[in-house]
Amino acid sequence: MTGFRTGAVTVSVPATSANLGPGFDALGLALDHRDRVTAEVLDGPGVRVTVQGRGAGVVPLDERHLVHRSMVAAFERLGVEVPGLRLDCRNVIPHARGLGSSSAAIVAGVLLARELVTGGSLLMDDDAVLALAADLEGHPDNVAPALYGGFTVAYRDGGRFHAATVPVDPAVRVVAFVPPEGVQTSVARGLLPAAVPHADAAANAGRAALLVAALSRQPGLLLAATEDLLHQDYREPAMPASLALVRALRADGLPAVVSGAGPSVLVFTEESAQPAVAERAPRGWEVLVVPIDREGARTEAE
Repeated sequence: MTGFRTGAVTVSVPATSANLGPGFDALGLALDHRDRVTAEVLDGPGVRVTVQGRGAGVVPLDERHLVHRSMVAAFERLGVEVPGLRLDCRNVIPHARGLGSSSAAIVAGVLLARELVTGGSLLMDDDAVLALAADLEGHPDNVAPALYGGFTVAYRDGGRFHAATVPVDPAVRVVAFVPPEGVQTSVARGLLPAAVPHADAAANAGRAALLVAALSRQPGLLLAATEDLLHQDYREPAMPASLALVRALRADGLPAVVSGAGPSVLVFTEESAQPAVAERAPRGWEVLVVPIDREGARTEAE
């Protein structure tokens, strides 16, 4: 009979930026800005949740917490009853800003459940973790880099989500601008049309392919490669300041995109230019100058 590990387990998961311009619901990049969650099986039923940092005082501290809900789904997939749990969340990823906070919580929950179940890694490999996490999130573009790190291309085949990892040119750096107010992903998605012109879809497919080449080995192509016709402009009513910033940066030759569903803005640059790019932040916006994460989610020693 499957049992549970004794003692606490800590998992850290990176922030992520998805879409990256033309790569809607497919391309994602991990950023070394990590949420950390510690979980431990308790003798009694129920869940005890504490939250420090982002989301403290806002997110639920009971079974509705996203990490716990993701753990429940993973325990069910692993074929074990849900035990009593203690969760300690130390969050740095901004919420509702397009930087993958929900994906980080989902990936953390699934991995924690796997780690707490004896032999869990034999019952659920990383591909199965990705598939479950993407099902829970509804799309794979953030959970893939959160799990694997680096630059990922996610896709669905045969009803199951998969992802391929692509090396990132060492010269590529990023700067993220985070506005003070968030936008819920459901709101941003609700602004997208049911259909787009065929010419726009064809252009985006070409730019997405170019972006893979630009990020992996030809950073000089990033400005052209990050052009988008599929989703960013349609979302402008929910984040006008973000789109104005993207256009201003791109007019100056900087490859800027809306991060995920927004409203944060991500800029690709080189190391020497990061300080100058960071100075372009609008008043009241937070600036994140963080490395590209190349490890993905990992278990950490207590």
